[in-house]
Amino acid sequence: MQYWLLKSEPDVWSINQQKKAGTKGAPWDGVRNYQAAKNLKSMKKGDLCFFYHSNIGKEVVGIVKVIKEFYLDKTDKTGRFVAVTVQFKSKLSNPVTLENIRKNKELSHLALIKQSRLSVMPVDYKSWKIINNMSRI
Repeated sequence: MQYWLLKSEPDVWSINQQKKAGTKGAPWDGVRNYQAAKNLKSMKKGDLCFFYHSNIGKEVVGIVKVIKEFYLDKTDKTGRFVAVTVQFKSKLSNPVTLENIRKNKELSHLALIKQSRLSVMPVDYKSWKIINNMSRI
């Protein structure tokens, strides 16, 4: 299993909308960055992803699970980009802010810090555990 972080602007697609999508999940589409698209192509069914509210909030707010591996993104007229389908798993007890992630030296290597504009990024298992633990404080 691999771990990821998916960014969404909450006024476009929020964790609450993801939850309302239910067990059928929802496509994670609209990604137009080649590196982010490559990350989508690397996702496997069952992988877990942090759901991050960008721009408004700037915080990890929940966890979703990949339920369908990459396929052509129907919102892309060029046919070059892909989507995956993700299903709501849980909300974090307490959202973990970007500010608090930046303060933790053990997380300084994350793409969230180093490549702040990347919308789909891998998260190593140790960092996954740290962020989950931070949400319980």
